Amino acid sequence: MLFSKKSKVVAPSAEVTTPFAANGEPDMRALGRAVWQKKARIFGFTLLAAGLAFVAVDTITPRYQSESRLLLETRDSVFLRAESDKIGERGTVDPEAVTSQVQLVLSRDLAREVIKKEMLADNPEFDPANSGMPALRAILGAFGIARDPSTMSRDERTLEAYYDRLNAYAVEKSRVIAVSFSSANPELAALTANTIAETYLKMQQAVKQEQTRAAGIWLAGEIDKMRAKVADAEAKVEDYRSRANLFAGSNNTSLPSQQLTEINSQIAAARGQKADLEARARQLRDLINSSKPIESADIANSDAMRRLIEQRIAVRAQLAEQTTTLLDQHPRIKELKAQSAEIDRQIQVEGERLLRQLDNDAIVARDRLGALVANLDQAKKLASETSEQDVQLRALEREAKTQRDLLESYLVKYREATARDSVNAAPPEARIISRATPASKPAYPKKAAVVLIAAFAVFALSAGLTVTGALLSTPTQYVYAAAPVVVSPPVAAAPLSATSAAKGPAVDYWRGPPPASPASTAEQVARNLRQAGSGNRCVTVAGTVRNVGTTYTAIMLARALAEDVPDANVVLVDLAFGAPNLSAISSEPNAPGIAELAQGAASIGDVINRDLHSRVHIIAAGRAGSDIATLASVPMLPTIIEALVHSYDYVVLDVGAIVDVAAIQFVPLASHVMLVALDPANAVTRIVRERLMQAGFSDVVVVAGGAQPIAA
Repeated sequence: MLFSKKSKVVAPSAEVTTPFAANGEPDMRALGRAVWQKKARIFGFTLLAAGLAFVAVDTITPRYQSESRLLLETRDSVFLRAESDKIGERGTVDPEAVTSQVQLVLSRDLAREVIKKEMLADNPEFDPANSGMPALRAILGAFGIARDPSTMSRDERTLEAYYDRLNAYAVEKSRVIAVSFSSANPELAALTANTIAETYLKMQQAVKQEQTRAAGIWLAGEIDKMRAKVADAEAKVEDYRSRANLFAGSNNTSLPSQQLTEINSQIAAARGQKADLEARARQLRDLINSSKPIESADIANSDAMRRLIEQRIAVRAQLAEQTTTLLDQHPRIKELKAQSAEIDRQIQVEGERLLRQLDNDAIVARDRLGALVANLDQAKKLASETSEQDVQLRALEREAKTQRDLLESYLVKYREATARDSVNAAPPEARIISRATPASKPAYPKKAAVVLIAAFAVFALSAGLTVTGALLSTPTQYVYAAAPVVVSPPVAAAPLSATSAAKGPAVDYWRGPPPASPASTAEQVARNLRQAGSGNRCVTVAGTVRNVGTTYTAIMLARALAEDVPDANVVLVDLAFGAPNLSAISSEPNAPGIAELAQGAASIGDVINRDLHSRVHIIAAGRAGSDIATLASVPMLPTIIEALVHSYDYVVLDVGAIVDVAAIQFVPLASHVMLVALDPANAVTRIVRERLMQAGFSDVVVVAGGAQPIAA
């Protein structure tokens, strides 16, 4: 078969050994051999780094660290506690309170007190000016990287060194504060840590005593004011009571009220007495009028009536005795009967007298009741007249009582404050549970750890540089020429299938010497596009199969277009939804892509980013999801590409493998195709190119792909 003059192809020529497998992945065995060949250099650098690290840490002045611990708790005795604090149990400390106490330990006031007590300002370790300025510190200060100690005061230098060696923190899930201090002198480190803890306790105690003393002074002034207020309020009460004549009787009640109560009691007694007398008189009258024997309590209580009854009994006894021996007409019998009748008459007269007496007593009781009722009405009238004044008096009394109660509460608090201040009953809200002791081993620097870390870091760096050098120094899989060369004599190729022959004329290939590099091929295609004019601004890059390097070819083409024409706007679009790779060179790797734009989840401004190594604009594939075929056939996709063609000078489409995308939908927009194949002379490559030509693409350029472009 003859090769068509229209066909252009770049074919592989010489294959070399690479550290990559056939599928483009790195060959770990080859990389291991490369590292093993450089083992002497790697271990040499590692040992050198370990030695330098050992020398460096050996010259550093060691620091010894000591730690003391404080427990936050309530330490005052319940017997010395204020009455208001004895109701509930104290001692609960929340995490915020523990953090606040840590900040108190780190306060500058406490630091100055400790520095003064331990004379740290005179120690050369805490004031570099006493022992000479360190050279490194002076150099850093000259360049403004660190603060120059010569521009600092003595207190500032001492405080900076003090805080550089101090560390205070709250122990997790506890109310314990750890205070650690480091110094070149282990005894000084332990002494300073204990001094910090003791100074913290003294400051806490001093604050509590000052609060108690201040409270006592304030209460003393308030008590004097309250005494004057109480005296004034009580004077107002007494003055108003005397002016309104509202004197109090027993049980602290007003006289009108007390009078009403007494009159009511008297009226009740008078009514009872009147009713009793009338009942007794009525009973006695009934007995007298009925001619029955007079027998009642009033008769029994009368001495005259008792004597008369006794006489009658005696006369009747004699009459009965004489009747047994004498007849009725006997003078003695008549005499006794006459005496008995006389006694009965006297009893009747005495009963009538008693009845008159009871009637008179009842009349007296009735009159007394009337007088009491009149007095009650008069007392009610007087009480109603003084009710408003009594209300005002009670208001004044309540005000006086309020002032008196407040004065008494102030007096109680003042006595408690003065008592607590006098017996020094204000212990700090913490105590030392662990005192610092001099350390036997330095805490800084950790020589073994520093040497091991330095050795491991240099070993890893050396091995990494060796692997990187092996990857970067490996020649490409194919050697390419600068441009395709047209060869006149045709070369036979494998025959096409019957199906391909039926679809149209056979497609021939031009073969020539391989180009020098992939960049030369991209440059030639870019040059051809510029020469073709403004009607050929969109190029589709497709592969015959997956993983042949379409992304690499598309990147090289886009960068060549951007470099050759400084003012040209070039955009590279990743339409290989099955294997998206362009996000690796994007300035925003996690930005949305063409998939989100086609689905309406992002705008055009959200998906356009820049190439990290050129001025090419990048539109990544985005998150296509699982249904890649549906996304590739979205009607919105050609519209987006058409908009990009109108907006940019050149548009490069990376569609991946032909089997993954319906390339025919880009025919109206991109008539040029760069077909990437592992073997350009293969029959499959020719068939794919033929079908692209028949689909409507006017120009199909075949380039060789392989493992090296994939790795790049």
